[in-house]
Amino acid sequence: MSAIHELGALDLWRLLRARELSAVEVAEHFLDRIDRLDDANAIVHVDAELALARARAADEADDRTGLIHGLPFADKDLTRRAGQPASLGSRWQAGAIADATDPVARVLDAAGGVVLGRTAAPELGFAGYTRSALHGPTTLPGHPGLHAGGSSGGAAAAVAQGLLPFAPGSDGGGSIRIPAATCGLVGLKPTRGRIPAQGGVGQVGGLVTAGAIGRSVMDVALLTDALIGRVNGITPHALSLRSPERDDGSLLAAAVRGEGRFRIAVMRGTPWDATHDIRIAPEADDAVATAIRVLEAFGHEIGEVAVPDASGFLGVPSYAEAFTALWRGGAATVPIAREERHQLEPLARWIIETSDGLTAGGLATAQLWATELERRAIAAFAPWDAVLTPATALTPRPLDWYPADGEADFAAQVLHTPHTSFVNVVGLPAIALPVHRTADHLPMGVQLIGRPGEEATLLAIGRQLERRIPWTQRVVSAMRP
Repeated sequence: MSAIHELGALDLWRLLRARELSAVEVAEHFLDRIDRLDDANAIVHVDAELALARARAADEADDRTGLIHGLPFADKDLTRRAGQPASLGSRWQAGAIADATDPVARVLDAAGGVVLGRTAAPELGFAGYTRSALHGPTTLPGHPGLHAGGSSGGAAAAVAQGLLPFAPGSDGGGSIRIPAATCGLVGLKPTRGRIPAQGGVGQVGGLVTAGAIGRSVMDVALLTDALIGRVNGITPHALSLRSPERDDGSLLAAAVRGEGRFRIAVMRGTPWDATHDIRIAPEADDAVATAIRVLEAFGHEIGEVAVPDASGFLGVPSYAEAFTALWRGGAATVPIAREERHQLEPLARWIIETSDGLTAGGLATAQLWATELERRAIAAFAPWDAVLTPATALTPRPLDWYPADGEADFAAQVLHTPHTSFVNVVGLPAIALPVHRTADHLPMGVQLIGRPGEEATLLAIGRQLERRIPWTQRVVSAMRP
């Protein structure tokens, strides 16, 4: 049998259910790897005592039908868990301990998962790369001079190093898809409202949803099915989508089958083109070309669609103005006193301080504009089963690429990842798939955007690509023993 860390999450789950492996054995294996092999700074806190207690409970349970029963995972450092650090990746909250557990963590516990610790995130999750003054940078495994992407960069780097079989993340502007593509992994951002515990509903802007990162499409589907689960005390919002049935309607079943012939459009342009000098690197174009070639070989119809646009609606001149208003609206909810803002790093401080000037009318206008963009995007994409873009416009970024100035930092992030944030604005599902490698063997991915609630279609297409492109084997072969 392969080493435990070389097995996919679904394979591990089958062995645990058959009692051919114990949850304690699996947890100890991954805890040892975290201790010895985390060269990328992916894991910022480990609680071995809690992990092994959870693993023993999993082994002693009579019922092993939980969707991730006995499987290790780690909370993103933005997720609260009672008794665990609650720094939010910030010096401002250094030493804080959570007094409650967030719903998304409770859902994964109820599904039988075994939490090992916490994965790195940038301060307050505001960056599309993972670096903080509190924990330092999280790097692309095997490339210590390059960022791993963010804000779920610790989650992606942990999976890529074989420190976890999969990992939950959160995505408010690409924070799952960016690090997944950068680290050569699969990352799924579900439809707004699909994850009852953290689905974007009830938030200012409605941008952030929980999702999954893994080596394979099936592993991501398995974890997403677990995230969709509901437990006592977590009541889905009235606007939340109903979860699929657990038989052939599950996302995992769609991924395993990987069936269907679809109409797929390549999206030309980005929402930021009117305000930023967006340049798509040849390596990003190569990733799209690779995906198209394989999709055409499967018999899918390939076409084109223009980037959705609502410029001028309600007097809003551009996507950039609306998105930054929504981003600032979310930042305005951070409960930090003015006299404490000096503890923040430049990016978070810039976003929060500029939110002071956001009026109720300005935020309402941005939200109404976003709703109009959502309507137009759904209409434009309606003839297509999925829409294809690069996952990132540029190759993985050097550690010194993002400026120290907060506003300039934000602009640099736009140049790197101009295709991801609008998917959060319009609330559609999207998946990142690592279809290509550069001449220097760096991962490059594509993004597939789906119709509302049709994650299963994205997973089916992803599974087909996975059958022809050996990204899972690439990740495993790069892991240290």
